[in-house]
Amino acid sequence: MTKKQKNNLIRCIVSLILVVGLSVGFHIAKVPWWAELIAFLIPYFVVGYDVLLKAAKNIRNGQVFDECFLMSIATIGAIGTGEFREGVAVMLFYQIGELFQSIAVGKSRKNIADLMDICPEVANVIHEDGTITEEDPDDVEIGTVIVVNPGERVPIDGIIIDGDTSLDTSALTGESVPRAAHPGEEIISGCISLTGQIKVETTKEFEDSTVSKILELVENSSMRKAKAENFISKFAKYYTPVVCYSALALFLLPPVIRLVLGMPADWLVWLMRALTFLVISCPCAVVISVPLSFFGGIGCASSKGILVKGSNYLEALADTETIVFDKTGTLTKGVFEVQGIYTNGDISRDYLLERAAQAESSSNHPIAESILRAYKNEFKNEINHSLIYDVEEIAGHGISVKYKELPDGSVANYKESPDGVVESVDKKMSSGEEVHFKIFAGNLRLMKMVGVDISEEHDEGTVVYVAESMLNGHSVVQNGVEINNQIKYLGCIVIADELKETSAEAMKGLASQGIKTVMLTGDTEKAAKVMAERVGVSEYKSELLPGDKVNEVEKLLSEQKKLAFVGDGINDAPVLARADIGIAMGAMGSDAAIEAADIVLMDDDPAKISLAMKISRKTLKIVKQNISFAITVKVLCLILGALGFANMWIAIFADVGVMVLAVLNATRALRV
Repeated sequence: MTKKQKNNLIRCIVSLILVVGLSVGFHIAKVPWWAELIAFLIPYFVVGYDVLLKAAKNIRNGQVFDECFLMSIATIGAIGTGEFREGVAVMLFYQIGELFQSIAVGKSRKNIADLMDICPEVANVIHEDGTITEEDPDDVEIGTVIVVNPGERVPIDGIIIDGDTSLDTSALTGESVPRAAHPGEEIISGCISLTGQIKVETTKEFEDSTVSKILELVENSSMRKAKAENFISKFAKYYTPVVCYSALALFLLPPVIRLVLGMPADWLVWLMRALTFLVISCPCAVVISVPLSFFGGIGCASSKGILVKGSNYLEALADTETIVFDKTGTLTKGVFEVQGIYTNGDISRDYLLERAAQAESSSNHPIAESILRAYKNEFKNEINHSLIYDVEEIAGHGISVKYKELPDGSVANYKESPDGVVESVDKKMSSGEEVHFKIFAGNLRLMKMVGVDISEEHDEGTVVYVAESMLNGHSVVQNGVEINNQIKYLGCIVIADELKETSAEAMKGLASQGIKTVMLTGDTEKAAKVMAERVGVSEYKSELLPGDKVNEVEKLLSEQKKLAFVGDGINDAPVLARADIGIAMGAMGSDAAIEAADIVLMDDDPAKISLAMKISRKTLKIVKQNISFAITVKVLCLILGALGFANMWIAIFADVGVMVLAVLNATRALRV
């Protein structure tokens, strides 16, 4: 409990003791009404002075109709009519209800508030002379080396250059098991270094780091209200004035009509009914419990490493019927490894791998990185980037580069025939002259586009086909015929991407909730079918270009009520923005994808999507329960109060009792 909550609890207890003691005392010994009034005003002001002050302040500011005004008028009216005990009881139980609400809000805020503590105040910067100074993370530039000591949070995203440690990522991902981290690995801000001192070279500025992005998402989440919240806001705006004027009419009209009919007016009776009507009509239960339910749902999701950018997205997710998945980096780990190298004709394995590495050396795509790793392991050296030029990315197809061989020797597979002619696809460099090649690396579509015939197709994974042509008028001899600039197919490299451990589990979880799942991939039909069967998706679409994903989502949107898309790459950003709900992978995902998404999974675990669905549906169910319950009880009690069948104690239940029950129900959104 906070200090304010403890003070309110003490006030409620003191007031309750005084009310009970005075009620028993005055029942035993009769005293004048004015003495009883003075006695009961003591617990009344003890528990309700802040409500009276707030009502007076709001009236002065022109904001008359709110729950403080209703409570003040109702309790003062009850005391004025001689119902001293009832008047104090209304204020007491109202404050008890407010205390319940405050504690519930505090619990729902805790999970989100924990995220607000992940932002370190300083960064330990190492200077060239070896000294270390504490600096504001905002002032640290990219490429700066910082030290993170055991027990400290990482202030800025970067790469570990020295030291080993284990990382506590629970504040970001909800994962309680520490993760080992070693030199060369990326590290994100907000994690805690548990066991060792590490040196980190920053790769982003603080405002672009993970921790800063998370805080921005959390701070902005309350700005985006769900339809139910907007409805309640409008409802309260018009509801409170209506019931106030209705209570006034209930006090004035029946007595006047009775007088006209020659009957006693009974002003006091109708005044009590009007005051009871006011107490019953207080909209606290609905106004408080609905936003609290959504806040609890967002807090619950945050504790599980699921960042929801607003309650409107949580509400929309509950209505989602179809979830579309990008494959690479979403259902798979996005960590590619070379599984097979298949050469064409007499091309050597080394020659094919070297040409593929030269082509992919300018790309940072996971497939390119896997080929470069294989090349480095094979040849124990790096590609000379100064020899590569005219790099051209061909969207959805692959890449082409130009490469020059220097006149100081030969490369793999060079040989000269006795008559001085280069045989097959082997090349010869003239003395003192550079030889230039154009290398193509990509999928079957690229090979068909450049006019290359493939001798053997592979479908056991992602396949990179490689071809080349010699430039500068040099010749390629095939079957004894000299051909200039002939594009020759060299072979292909098969690369496999490992499936995430929880991908199949995620599909089962979604299927059990009646969700249709669709996988989109650029893989061949056969490779896509194998992957779809392993994962367990409802449908799959293969051989898609980046632009085709948007078209497929557009088709599905026309068929379904609500659709969510899950992706991680920069090419997924347009689809994430187009879908009703965009879900991005936060750890491996690109900044553009995270920015375009409505929900971010901090640990890239697809099983969290099924969990997010459960949280959203439970939250919306609780919201509907609270709205239905509160409005039904209030309408029923309002009718009973107007007809004289409900006294002030029933009014207290209709107001405070319903609010407490609704708030307690709302706190269930904190747990799944």
